Amino acid sequence: MDKEASENLWHRTSIRYTIFIYFTISALVAVLLIGVAMYMQMSRQLTAAVQEENQAVLGQVSRSVDAYLRTIMKLSDSLYYGVIKNADLSEGSVNSQITLLYDNNKDSVANIALLSKEGELLEAVPAARLKTGLDVTGEQWFGNTLERTDNLHFTTPHVQYIFDNNENQYRWVITLTRAVEITQGTSTDQGILLIDIRYNSLQQILENIALGNQGYLYMVSNGGEVIYHPRMQLIGTGKAKENLDAAASYRDGSYREEFGGERREVSVKSVGYTGWKLLSVTPEKGLPLSNLKMRLFAVFVVASFLFLLVLINAFISSRITTPIQELEKSVNAIEAGQLDAPVYMGGSYEIRHLGRSIGDMAGRIQTLMEDIVAEHEHKRKREFDTLQSQINPHFLYNTLDIIVWMIENEQKQEAVKVVTALARFFRISLSRGKSIITVRDELEHVRNYLMIQQMRFKNKFTYTIDAGEDVMEFASLKLMLQPLVENAIYHGMEFMDGDGEILVRAEKREGDLWFEVRDNGLGMTKEQADSLLSDKPHVSSRRGSGIGVKNVNERIRLYFGEDYGLYIRSEPDEGTSIQIRLPAQAYQTPDGAARGGAGKGGRI
Repeated sequence: MDKEASENLWHRTSIRYTIFIYFTISALVAVLLIGVAMYMQMSRQLTAAVQEENQAVLGQVSRSVDAYLRTIMKLSDSLYYGVIKNADLSEGSVNSQITLLYDNNKDSVANIALLSKEGELLEAVPAARLKTGLDVTGEQWFGNTLERTDNLHFTTPHVQYIFDNNENQYRWVITLTRAVEITQGTSTDQGILLIDIRYNSLQQILENIALGNQGYLYMVSNGGEVIYHPRMQLIGTGKAKENLDAAASYRDGSYREEFGGERREVSVKSVGYTGWKLLSVTPEKGLPLSNLKMRLFAVFVVASFLFLLVLINAFISSRITTPIQELEKSVNAIEAGQLDAPVYMGGSYEIRHLGRSIGDMAGRIQTLMEDIVAEHEHKRKREFDTLQSQINPHFLYNTLDIIVWMIENEQKQEAVKVVTALARFFRISLSRGKSIITVRDELEHVRNYLMIQQMRFKNKFTYTIDAGEDVMEFASLKLMLQPLVENAIYHGMEFMDGDGEILVRAEKREGDLWFEVRDNGLGMTKEQADSLLSDKPHVSSRRGSGIGVKNVNERIRLYFGEDYGLYIRSEPDEGTSIQIRLPAQAYQTPDGAARGGAGKGGRI
């Protein structure tokens, strides 16, 4: 009983009071501020210590790399100012002097070459010649060197591809180039001094640097291209990634970044003349916290209290949010169109009241939608029926003219036949406002129409109506065939040279009722036939009823469903066949009785 009373009390508790209790308990989080403040202070001190240590290591490595590169730059100066600038290449080669400098530095240098501005190899040590088919003037480093003649240019590490060294192994190098003046006789011209630096000699300086637990060092160019990385091969193949875009934008200093789902401390130091950047990376999880045991104990106590508070808050928040989430699921189902879906009505008083209101609203919406759909469908049927029942005045006028002409020419029997056909035509057209009639009446209607048109066109065409007695009492849409026959007369054979033929057929096939209106007229292309059922506007005959084939198709689908309608096949100069598919349903009389049944086949 106490449990039931407790549940009832909770149900009567308002959401405002529940949230008040939640925030009252959550106020205890203020106690955590002390622990958080301690941790943040400790973290700042530790981070500062790591950054200071990393900056010291970077400074030392930067000086080593700078000293190494200055050695190469001094070699470049010696080659230019001591050998090339003072030599006249028209009088002799400077190969021996370059070879001497190469021998003194071959542990760090792979190749030394002198090139003209046209890309011709003037001197090379120890390389003998350029690779066959290689035009060095098209290389980016060649153009950059000649454009900025006052600078020394360093490339990123690459496999040596310029010279034939008679070696089968790949050799990684960093190329240094500079513009030089070449003297040949009385003329001077620009050239390029090229030095291939052995990459492994630079790699040895960087690869043995340790940065504590999980830390590492790498070097990039100004454009973010990797100069050195302990996982360089994996990065080159795409199996590993590095934050190179950010590294290219960093200036000297320390940064905290998030990359690959982890936070890292990054320190940056530029390398002398080259603009290269040394970066040390220390993952946050790799920071050495083992020497802070007392502070870790305090953190453990605070974390335990925080865990307990999280459990309490999780329980309270679930009591508040679970009913709201269940109600949200119900609202989502209603929003998806499931207006009859059950609506959750649990939780506090306000949520239960809201659930009842939403359920009532969904019911009213469903009722209104059903009324709107029914009214819209009824309106569409009325519009189509009104349009379909309209008879073009030209047809009536022309028919009356024929009757007058026949009476004046004392063709009384023919006039009687036309008047009788016209009367029957209008009788079936009206049909007491009914839209569904028997196949017999629909065929009779089109037969009267064809008889009138045949007399009007002076027997320019013949027609045949073929239907078995077994389909006569099936249900058919009123005024369905007449617009199709009208199209066959005015568009199919009005301009034919010979006699036209029109066939109207009705039969039961594969459980459905099928009609066919076929003519041997001019026909049309597939595009024209498709356009008859499309939404594209097309001009109807001014002498026809103005009822488009598309409207007939839409009326059929509106009354019988999307599986039924018209199918048009036509070939230019071969004629047109329009087939109509309807369900084979017995016609229902006004008193609700079904008419129809199988009988002997026959013709009308």
